Amino acid sequence: MQPAFILVVDDDPAIRSVITFALEKAGHRTHAAGDGRTALSLFLREAPDLVVLDIGMPEMDGFAACREIRKTSEVPILFLSARDEEIDRVLGLELGGDDYVTKPFSPRELVARVAAILKRSRGSGASDVRCLARGVVSLDPDGHRTMVGERSVALTAQEFAILRALMSRPNQVFDRERILEEAWSDAIHVSDRTVDSHIRNIRAKLGAAGCASVIETVHGVGFRLGPCVAAS
Repeated sequence: MQPAFILVVDDDPAIRSVITFALEKAGHRTHAAGDGRTALSLFLREAPDLVVLDIGMPEMDGFAACREIRKTSEVPILFLSARDEEIDRVLGLELGGDDYVTKPFSPRELVARVAAILKRSRGSGASDVRCLARGVVSLDPDGHRTMVGERSVALTAQEFAILRALMSRPNQVFDRERILEEAWSDAIHVSDRTVDSHIRNIRAKLGAAGCASVIETVHGVGFRLGPCVAAS
């Protein structure tokens, strides 16, 4: 895995130290911040490849910082939280987070999660991966690009993985477990509600770009690729 530049944000100096040490030992470069506002300044100045973002911080929490980042960037975000509650996990992923790790955590697991997110966001690197198209939507797995007609749509790594799976088998109905296997093959503790959150995000983003019916719900079963027609 090619080394990355990672912004680590946590108000606990000891946790910041543990995370930056583990990531640097794995070959990455890091920059650290102790609060959300400082993190946003560093993000704009340094343009990191990934952000490790604690949720429970004073003044500006991780959710608020994520909202600001998502206004201009789809950089991968790994949330940290001291609370293992599904509502926090779902909200973080709905805001555009790529993964969620609960404290206390294993530094080795965190490094592995970071590597998995970077791998998904950078694509496989294979030169023979074919482009996928249906209706007005086209997907370039090699370049990690999504288009609606001539408009580019910024998807997170997880959203891209889900849409790629559906477009690879356009006539197949995917239940939530199958989508989890396709998009989170190396992650743990991901719930069905997480899938629903990402499906909503994909529909909203492609809908705003002019695509209607990108993903259809098959009630009682799961999801399949829709006709991807232009919105009237």
